Amino acid sequence: MDLLTQYGDDGDDLSSGPPPESPTAAEVATSRPQLNLAISAAPQVDTTGMVLYDSRARPTGEVQRLQSAGARKVMVNLPMEEMYAPVLGPAHPFQKDGLAAGYKNHFVGHVEDAHMHPYHFEREYHNFHALGYGEAPSGIGVVGRPVDEDAVEVGRDGGPSAWKRRKTTAERKAEQAARVERLSEPVDPSQPFKLLERQPWASKEREVSELTEEQKEYIAKMEAAKMEAAAGAVETKGPTTFFHGKDEKDYQGRSWVLPPRDKRKESDSCFLPKRWVHTWSGHTKGVNAIRFFPGSGHLLLSAGLDGKVKIWDVYGSGKCMRSYLGHSKGVRDVCFSNDGRRFLSTGYDKNIRLWDTETGAVIKSFNNNKVHYCVKFHPGDDRQNVFMSGCQDKKIYQFDADTGEAVQEYNYHLGPVNTVTFIDEGRQFVSTSDDKTIRVWEFGIPVQIKYIADPSMHSMPAVATHPSNNYLLMQSLDNQVLTYMIKDGRFKSQKNKTFKGHNTAGYACQVNTSPDGKYVMSGDSEGRCFFWEWGAAQKIVRTIKAHDAVCIGCAWNPMESSKVATCGWDGVIKYWD
Repeated sequence: MDLLTQYGDDGDDLSSGPPPESPTAAEVATSRPQLNLAISAAPQVDTTGMVLYDSRARPTGEVQRLQSAGARKVMVNLPMEEMYAPVLGPAHPFQKDGLAAGYKNHFVGHVEDAHMHPYHFEREYHNFHALGYGEAPSGIGVVGRPVDEDAVEVGRDGGPSAWKRRKTTAERKAEQAARVERLSEPVDPSQPFKLLERQPWASKEREVSELTEEQKEYIAKMEAAKMEAAAGAVETKGPTTFFHGKDEKDYQGRSWVLPPRDKRKESDSCFLPKRWVHTWSGHTKGVNAIRFFPGSGHLLLSAGLDGKVKIWDVYGSGKCMRSYLGHSKGVRDVCFSNDGRRFLSTGYDKNIRLWDTETGAVIKSFNNNKVHYCVKFHPGDDRQNVFMSGCQDKKIYQFDADTGEAVQEYNYHLGPVNTVTFIDEGRQFVSTSDDKTIRVWEFGIPVQIKYIADPSMHSMPAVATHPSNNYLLMQSLDNQVLTYMIKDGRFKSQKNKTFKGHNTAGYACQVNTSPDGKYVMSGDSEGRCFFWEWGAAQKIVRTIKAHDAVCIGCAWNPMESSKVATCGWDGVIKYWD
């Protein structure tokens, strides 16, 4: 109450007396609390030994270690984490050895990969070129401006699309009903004629005239011809052959397979070829093997990876004489009989076929659902019905061509068998395999008589017999040709007869010799054909760049002492003289 009384008294005094004077700006400033700027509110920080560098307080020692980009000497010992720190800082985008060089994947810089489904990319690509705009890659907004906004067709997902959405069944039925209704409307002659809406004769039903007897007879004839052609195609699905020569017999009635009578062996000594004289081309894929006709060499048999076997004329026209089509996949190996009247072919379609060279007929077919990598006739003239095959299932099969059955199996290898080579006049044979071993067998007895294996040995996918019948030449996959002596029942490696210099790792390049045994030759993976001297030096005496792809096979003509045939995976066979 006293306070209220005092308040009322003060009001009475103010209302009765003169008004008080307002304070000046100086008085107001003086009445406010003042800040003492001499006193710092920040915490105490020890800046001893610190300098301001790059907007940060750094120790003096650290600043001394910072080097400029152009410095050529480091005057202090840097810590390991600084020496191996990644290079930072801007780099010139076009400097070849700069930081940005490793990230550059486009001629204007770096383009980041982004995942986009091919359907969406194609859709937006066509949208942009057809409509003038498309959805942005980020998924927000569009890029470009529409060419015709009224012609935009909305896609299934609601976005612009140049691809017309497939209409539903209900929509198609509705359109069809509307079209029928539109066409059924009567025509008003006073109105302008619409070409695309209705023709004046649209209400008329189409008159279907019956076929005449001549037309019916023609249609029946064409149907019968079509059925006959289809039946013929089914019948000719098996092995076929085509003769490409002029006549299968000459004017004297002699077969084209017989060697020419006037051809004689040029010389007992062989000479190295110098030039490329002929090319046989007809295979659509690589050529895997070539074999000269036994004795005369007037024909050359080739096995192609296109599934075809072809035989070529060597001394006459130089053209393909006959094609043998009996394999659905590539042909792996071919082998002539002693007289050349028959030959064997094996392919990756798991079939072995015995062909008649002259007529092209398939005498016998053999199949055990395994791929056979090599085939070889028995060298004895009285056993030309017997042949051996190295198989994928690690076995060697002995077939009888008369019965068409496998009469013996040799099962000791631990990998697919690559080669079978007869020695000792056919009484024994040697086999090589992917298991990197060499095994010697008695013919007809499924027990190995010699086993050669060494940790340093490699697989040997090609073997040839020296003309002296005392040595075997084996193509090893460590880029060398090894020699084994097979004289007097012994089988021994000849370390002093090793032929090197070519590159065959990974390829089954065939090795061969000249008829006089003076030279050894082999292809390599770079398309070259190497010739070595058989003598003590084993030096390379000639190298020929024969093919653009792998030179897989080579053979010396038995009659012409200086001519060599090579085949490669470029699909051609070349003849060298």
